[in-house]
Amino acid sequence: QVQLVESGGGLVLPGGSLTLSCAASGRTINSYVMAWFRQAPGKERKFVASTRWSGENIYYSNSVQGRFTISRDNDLNTVFLQMNNLNADDTGTYYCNAERAFQNGMKYTYWGQGTQVTVSS
Repeated sequence: QVQLVESGGGLVLPGGSLTLSCAASGRTINSYVMAWFRQAPGKERKFVASTRWSGENIYYSNSVQGRFTISRDNDLNTVFLQMNNLNADDTGTYYCNAERAFQNGMKYTYWGQGTQVTVSS
């Protein structure tokens, strides 16, 4: 069992910055790929960024590449999303995700409760 708790959301001006945190817990959490997704009102949830706990295999969506940075603190079991140069299109609920895939095709997927990010003047 994995628990994910996000924090750090809020209201920010266009061009501003915000850092989200995802505190993860669970006996095998280091076996999971960690990711951030976001969901704008009335739209589907979309991938933002992902990383392994080793720091390898870091990926970003095209829409955030160069502006967002995903990182992790292995001692704290926490994943961060540093968001810079925010714009209105970044508004939404941000979800932390943990996924572990097995060779037999089985997947374990966990979600946090989400944290709201609003970019507005």
